[in-house]
Amino acid sequence: MSQRPPLKPRVAAAAEKALARQKFVTPIDVCLNIGWLQPSNVDDWRHGRVEDLDYFLPAHDDRSAAFLVHLRDWAAAQGLKPFEADYVSAARSRRSLRFSSLDDPELEQAWRTHWISPDLPDKQAERVIERQSKPPDLVVIQPSKDFTCAECGDSSGALLTMDDAGPLCMSCVDMDHLVFLPAGDAALTRRAKKASRLSAVVVRWSRSRKRYERQGLLVEEPALDQAEQECLADSDARLRRRERDAARRADEDVEFEGRFAAEIGRLYPGCPTDRAEAIARHAGLRGSGRVGRSADGRALDERAIALAVVASIRHEDTDYDELLMSGTARADARTQIKPAIDRVLAAWSADAR
Repeated sequence: MSQRPPLKPRVAAAAEKALARQKFVTPIDVCLNIGWLQPSNVDDWRHGRVEDLDYFLPAHDDRSAAFLVHLRDWAAAQGLKPFEADYVSAARSRRSLRFSSLDDPELEQAWRTHWISPDLPDKQAERVIERQSKPPDLVVIQPSKDFTCAECGDSSGALLTMDDAGPLCMSCVDMDHLVFLPAGDAALTRRAKKASRLSAVVVRWSRSRKRYERQGLLVEEPALDQAEQECLADSDARLRRRERDAARRADEDVEFEGRFAAEIGRLYPGCPTDRAEAIARHAGLRGSGRVGRSADGRALDERAIALAVVASIRHEDTDYDELLMSGTARADARTQIKPAIDRVLAAWSADAR
């Protein structure tokens, strides 16, 4: 069994990746990039479903402390500027979040320390600090099954928020006066949220996608009325702006697809040009959630491009879809078609043109 590379270079590579993407680095970014955390773990922690973030960490004690030392040393060598951000719960209590179960203020401070690129202008750095220290949105859940409020015992509520004691109804968290604004109108949502002194994002669990998905926003009714009037007043101007933005996004997509296809051609010189272009269009479709829209895909990461190429081969050059339709399990179908995928990859990896 092959050993994993030492922790220090893994931390450095993960930090460099985060810095290139967003001009600052956090310990959480690095943990996500080295595989110590998953986005769902961070979400559970931010919403108070676990007491400490290190509940999810595969390494504790000396190894966990060494990770923070490696990050600090790397950041100092890069000349990055430190700042300490606040982390508060997305629950109604807005309590401070803990990283470790140990009562160690220095350890907590190390976890809260963000490192900003010295190349970032002061105003942008200030916005980064403000954004990182901003409390997360309150989250309210549309439950998929009946629940009983942990405080009042009512089981007729349509919405709940999670607290240390369990699910709470809107009355018990003093949010029953808010009105629901469905998702769909970005300008109306943005204005209503800005005008509302209290607001909460409404989510619902998607069984097919295995994640919570945004359904809308709870806001104060006067704030919604004000936002609707503002949107009516400048509807023509916003329509023209949307048309300009759509044209700009289309140009950006064409440019990105061209770079994605060119990178496919570099990595797989035997891939026909029209096929590379088709793969790039499919992977980079805006709003699709495919690999081309991920951070790695936008950065033209070789692994992301390989995933897009393999996905195309799987569906276009094998009988994978037919196997699924016939009832073959997904894992078994992938095992059966692997030799066919390997043959196409071998042919494309050599310059067959």
